[in-house]
Amino acid sequence: MPLQATTEQKPVFNNKMLVVVPPHALIKHWVSVLRNEQTPPPIFKNAMAELGRLLMYEASRDWLPTITGEIQSPLGPATAEFIDPQEAVAVVPILRAGLALAEHASSVLPVTKTYHLGVSRDEETLQPTVYLNKLPENFSKGTRVFIVDPMLATGGTLITAIDLIKERGVDNEHIKVVCAVTCPPPLKKLSEKYPGLRVYAGSIDPTLTDKGMIIPGLGDAGDRSFGT
Repeated sequence: MPLQATTEQKPVFNNKMLVVVPPHALIKHWVSVLRNEQTPPPIFKNAMAELGRLLMYEASRDWLPTITGEIQSPLGPATAEFIDPQEAVAVVPILRAGLALAEHASSVLPVTKTYHLGVSRDEETLQPTVYLNKLPENFSKGTRVFIVDPMLATGGTLITAIDLIKERGVDNEHIKVVCAVTCPPPLKKLSEKYPGLRVYAGSIDPTLTDKGMIIPGLGDAGDRSFGT
């Protein structure tokens, strides 16, 4: 029998930002591999990709648009529910380290579109500069967006990314942030600026250095992923 679309039941959001550190042993394992200064680049990059897979799985719970109906199995009719193929999830990795964290997005999410966003941070002022923007002029109404950036440190890069995405028609409740590690200062900034935002992290570390590095953190996620 043909599959029929039905109305999806939407999750209810409030005006508070939610930060989620999923209590999963595999997430703790991959974060520990990333922290280890002895981890070589190929293993570091693979660990980042595995962590991203798990975090995106957790972040997509009760959030993806679905269609339901009846299909025919080899032994009889069955009720089915699929991710809506007409509603691609936008994945926005922040270059370059975000490429590693987002590497396995398509193995978790059946329908995705990837939009690259390059943002560099001045090492002295810590201010972000956009050097590559492959976002569309506008996102279609209701588009869900994953912003993927391993290190949510000062928050400047992420604020730049969120503002660019919101300018293109996406509401806070349709944006989820996926990061390997973060700490309280940027989370405070985000909660004040973006009510309803959701952040999924492998770990919340204690603080930052005066150079904007998370302690204990992972070091430079881009350098360690790509060996350069």
